[in-house]
Order: sequence, then C-alpha cells, then structure tokens
Amino acid sequence: MKIKENIAELNRRIEIAAEKTNRSRNEIKLIAVTKTHPLPKIEEALDCDLQFIGENKVQEAEEKIPKLQGKYEEFHFIGHLQSNKIKKLMPLKPSLIHSIDKFSTAKKLNNYIIKQQLPVQEILVQVNTSGEESKFGINPRDTEALIEKISQLSHLQIKGLMTIGLFTDDEKKIRKCFQILKEQFEKFKKMPWKNVQMKYLSMGMTNDFEIAIEEGANMIRVGTAIFGAREYRG
Repeated sequence: MKIKENIAELNRRIEIAAEKTNRSRNEIKLIAVTKTHPLPKIEEALDCDLQFIGENKVQEAEEKIPKLQGKYEEFHFIGHLQSNKIKKLMPLKPSLIHSIDKFSTAKKLNNYIIKQQLPVQEILVQVNTSGEESKFGINPRDTEALIEKISQLSHLQIKGLMTIGLFTDDEKKIRKCFQILKEQFEKFKKMPWKNVQMKYLSMGMTNDFEIAIEEGANMIRVGTAIFGAREYRG
C-alpha cells in the first residue's frame, strides 16, 4: 500500500474508534511518527494533508526538521528528553514536548527558555502506566506531586498527559494502562493549578490506537501504519 492509501485507511479506523465514544474524527489529533523514515516519505505524507509530525530523537530531528520547514503545521518531540539535549532541541521550535517525567529536566528546560528569551513551551507529563522498568515516565502515584512542582515554573505550560501502553496481546492489560491515565487526566482537570490545562491525552500507537481512542485519547502517535516498517540505516 502507498502512503496515501495508508493514511486513508488510518483515518477510517480512527473515525470508527471515535464514533464508539460519540466523538468525531476531528477531535483526534494524529501525530505522524517519522522516526527512521527518510525525507521523501515524510514529504509524501505531508502532501496527503498530514499536518503534525513527531520525532523521538533530537539528533534525527536536527537532521530533518530544518529541511521540512513550511511543510508541516506542528513538530512534536515525543521521545525521552535528556537535559543535555535541550539546547539542541529548542531551536527546532517544538510545538509540544510529550515526554517530561522529571522535575530536574523541567527546571533545566524552563531556565534555558528564560535565558534564551524564548516563548513559553507547552509540554505533556509522561506517566509510566504499564509498570515496565524499560519505559520512561513518572510512576502514576507521583504524577500529582510532579505536576504541582512543574506548575510553579514560569515558562512551561502543562497541556496534558502522555503514556505508552503495555506491549502485549492482552487487550485488558493495554486498556488498563489507558484507563489509569484517563482517570488522572479527569482528576487533574479540576485542580486549581496555574500553568496547567488538561487539554491533551496522548496515548495510542500503531498497535493500540483504537483501544486508546475508545479509552479517551484525543492525541495518538502513529508511524508504522502510515510509513510501513521502520527503516534502519546499515
């Protein structure tokens, strides 16, 4: 299948999943994950009305994003952010950073933004809902305390939560990961924190985005279903 057909099929599946929770396709923000994929493929996808792209690694984003200027509406950084990569990421002007899970990283990011006189940066807090040690993210029991601390930082705006579902064929276990995040999302919506607006629930990838949408996701991060298998260089 070509990228255009992949996107049409993906949109159809998103629409069906959204209808199950009485929502429309337009309420689900699709981030096209471009990790390892070459520029021609990404440009082809952007020509098919995809507007939002996500990269996992700062080094790869540095290579691609400048060459795609004017072709996308938003660039999202969705991978783990190491504090020593902040100064390389920020010139790429990410619309949203999905992966803040430590106060120390948030503080360094905030300080860099102030020093460089950059605009307020929108972020999501990444929560490890699967309990897997191999995954990044704050433990769900510590999410509230982390958000409260980050909310005191003047140049960061928390726009929601992000998680990665458990890699398993057991749908109940996958669903549970998303339910944990949705519960926190709804709880934190009511909190009187400054610099916090629970707008985005970023969860769901190629293998589980339909379950994520059924559980309330309004932002999904999909690569393989658009571009095919990842392309790794020799």
